Amino acid sequence: MLNLIVVLALSYLAGSIPTSIIVAKLTKGIDIRKYGSGNAGGTNSFRVLGWKAGLFVSLFDIGKGTFATLVISSIRFGELPFKSGSAIMVLAGVAAILGHTYTIFAGFKGGKGVGTGAGMLLGLFPIAFLICLLVFAVFLFSSGIVSLSSIAAATSLPIVLFLLDRFTSMEVDAVLMGVSIFIPLFIIFTHRTNIQRLLKGEENSFENLKIFRKKKK
Repeated sequence: MLNLIVVLALSYLAGSIPTSIIVAKLTKGIDIRKYGSGNAGGTNSFRVLGWKAGLFVSLFDIGKGTFATLVISSIRFGELPFKSGSAIMVLAGVAAILGHTYTIFAGFKGGKGVGTGAGMLLGLFPIAFLICLLVFAVFLFSSGIVSLSSIAAATSLPIVLFLLDRFTSMEVDAVLMGVSIFIPLFIIFTHRTNIQRLLKGEENSFENLKIFRKKKK
């Protein structure tokens, strides 16, 4: 049990690294949570800090999920309370998502879990990651709205895993399948204010990000 607690704690701490807050402070001397949407995530980093910093933040946040899933989960110094090897990987990834969303280093106010969740999926099931990324891209280029695209990609996850397990030779672990149902619900919860703005037609579109405003000019 101690081994599991250590893995989950380290995964949570890795996910808690407040990437956008650190980058905003170093590059602009600001608290990013006071600008743009007020969210400490990749999208707001694009909006407030520009595309280079936004890309770095997004990739680092993805890396947090992958690192927890593949590396931290492999720490062994005792018995685990379950036999499934993938279970510890899934739990480590979930702990990283919670760390990113509720970071201990910034008053438990972090991002919305999309990037770190994508990193977890990349470590667990790369094919499913690519398909969900494609869903994200299709919605992004058709709607121009990042939040809607994130929700669509997250919602597609359990469907994608079911289809891969049912109609291909790839097997999806039962633990991952179960968590894949939790993740869309969590992403919808973290995007609840975005959903309210979507219903009112007030949600920011992709064209409002700095990189595209500059190109437009």
